[in-house]
Amino acid sequence: MSVPNTLLGLLEPGPSHGYELKREYDARFGRDRSLTYGQVYATLARLARDGRVVVDGVQPGEGPERKRYLITGPGVTVLDRWLREPEKPEPGLHSLLFTKVVLALLSGRPAQDFLAAQQAEHRQRMRELTALRRSGGLSEVLLADYALFHLEADLRWIDLTSARLDQLAAEVAR
Repeated sequence: MSVPNTLLGLLEPGPSHGYELKREYDARFGRDRSLTYGQVYATLARLARDGRVVVDGVQPGEGPERKRYLITGPGVTVLDRWLREPEKPEPGLHSLLFTKVVLALLSGRPAQDFLAAQQAEHRQRMRELTALRRSGGLSEVLLADYALFHLEADLRWIDLTSARLDQLAAEVAR
């Protein structure tokens, strides 16, 4: 996820403070990976440096002053271009699962054990996401569906790889 572009998108409807941006980001997109305040403020500083946001006002607070940020014209242009640009389909031809299987085979470790453990981990995550689908709103349901479809594809790959493990071991040994 592009945190800078996401923050620009959250700023487009109107100015906001860093802590408000963090809360909105976490509520909408950060279910598994929330932002730290340090990451939010460092990103806002870079966006300001690059002319994509400006400080629209400062309010005194109990702690540090609270800056309110506003997206600029160039920030809107960057956001618009990012929203129009299609994403590269994921994943590419580099898979951590595949890497671990090959390294297990190269080292003489039981790759089948790794695949079985990974399959159990995937199934547990699918149960969690299925529960989320039942209790969540439309945003959570759509995000859970997205993740579930990817997990299903991974499970098909794990099954296929398990069935071909002897062939892969012979290829890796060469």
